[in-house]
Amino acid sequence: MDTLLSDWITTGPKTRLFESRLKESLGAPALVAFNSCTAGLHVGLVVLGVGPGDEVIVPSLTFCATANVVEHVGARPVLVDVLPGTLTLDPEAVARAITPRTKAIMPVHYAGHPAQLDELFALAARHGLQILEDAAHALPARYKGVLVGSRANLASFSFYATKNLTTAEGGCLTGDEALLARARMVGHHGMDKEAWKRFDQSGSWYYEVMMPGFKYNMTDLQAALGLAQLPRLAGFQARRRQVVDAYNARLGKLAALQIPVEDPDVESSLHLYVLRLHPEQLRIGRNQFIDELKARNIGTSVHYLPVHMQPFYRDKYGYRPEACPVAFDAFSRMLSLPLHPGLTDQDVDDVCTAVEELVHSYQA
Repeated sequence: MDTLLSDWITTGPKTRLFESRLKESLGAPALVAFNSCTAGLHVGLVVLGVGPGDEVIVPSLTFCATANVVEHVGARPVLVDVLPGTLTLDPEAVARAITPRTKAIMPVHYAGHPAQLDELFALAARHGLQILEDAAHALPARYKGVLVGSRANLASFSFYATKNLTTAEGGCLTGDEALLARARMVGHHGMDKEAWKRFDQSGSWYYEVMMPGFKYNMTDLQAALGLAQLPRLAGFQARRRQVVDAYNARLGKLAALQIPVEDPDVESSLHLYVLRLHPEQLRIGRNQFIDELKARNIGTSVHYLPVHMQPFYRDKYGYRPEACPVAFDAFSRMLSLPLHPGLTDQDVDDVCTAVEELVHSYQA
């Protein structure tokens, strides 16, 4: 309400305050807020100089935006497989995919679980590559005690409606201060960095366009939501952990199910709870399992149809399903259960009871 009653609803002081507080919370060298994580990834590739003729290594098991932004800059997304446990980018698959044209690696912290960053940074250093993290799921996640987004390399976060912290739509890019100064310009029409102040009493009408940039700025209305969410994030995460622990305690006893894993040296942000069915132990497949849950008023989703199986990428690059066998296998038997801090203990019990009933009813 303060924002609506003020003189600013688009990019202005609330956006700058949100950037400052989030930067401090993450311990990031620098941070720029955008209108989506996709915008952050796109701008990140631009400021890293990725363009036509370049290749960027991307995991196939991700939302399509990770690969789409590579297409946007005229480069080729090279889709590779994931690890069978965490479903994050497989460093060995990355190593096999590197060519003289490879410019960057884009690890995705799938479901909030950090990718194997030590191995990926080592590969990047050995081959002179950039790392741009798709951290859409990863606020707040830690890799070996280090918060995702606190390093000098670029990382892009999402504040979409379903994320652990939301601004309805929104995102940000973190990383080296010099890169982020350029990212701010690229994401606001290519205008000099404080051009938004031209509407303020302290500002000037004069601005310069340094390059043909994009319209990716966050608004003060979005930032106001983020400022209200940020102090509550720790509480949100504590409740997510309780829900995950309750799911694991009950669903982990069922041999027909594969529950998510969390490596001992990471702290997942617990964005998604992805079950995988063991089809040989059930008389129904994943799709019918989802339909049966829906009939019991349990909402689910599938994260994701692998990118190499999406029609655009399949047809343009000739990918077959078996090109990324781990991603293909995971997709064919996965479903995501409800996971958010608004779930009550009764909700969690309802979900577990419905899953247990299905497994017992359709056990092979």
